[in-house]
Amino acid sequence: MSERRVPGDGADTAELKRLRRRIDALDRRIVALMSDRARLGLAVGEAKSAAGRRGVLDANREREVLLRVAMANPGPLPQSELLAVYRRLILATRRLEVSERRRRTGRVNDAPARAATEPPKPEPQPQPEPAAE
Repeated sequence: MSERRVPGDGADTAELKRLRRRIDALDRRIVALMSDRARLGLAVGEAKSAAGRRGVLDANREREVLLRVAMANPGPLPQSELLAVYRRLILATRRLEVSERRRRTGRVNDAPARAATEPPKPEPQPQPEPAAE
């Protein structure tokens, strides 16, 4: 199926094509960096396991990571959006760690593993107080 164009919508300009090529190049770099990060996460999981740590989830470390990410954000991406991306990245890395532990050992501490692979529950949002009449 071909892309529909709005009447008066011309072909992509040279500038638009150039900008999209830059985005495509950045996307390739981001994917490579995310893969590097996932490999490091697996190495961390192996180190935790070798040190006798049974759990996968390290809530304090995750809070530290999210705080550093928030502090490093110069914008224009809103903080909440950037943190949502990182929470998902952390969850995916934890799931990899659980899968790798299961593959290596044939088991993983089940209750913490389930908790470690579930997305975090959204925090309750404050409700506005009703207006006085």
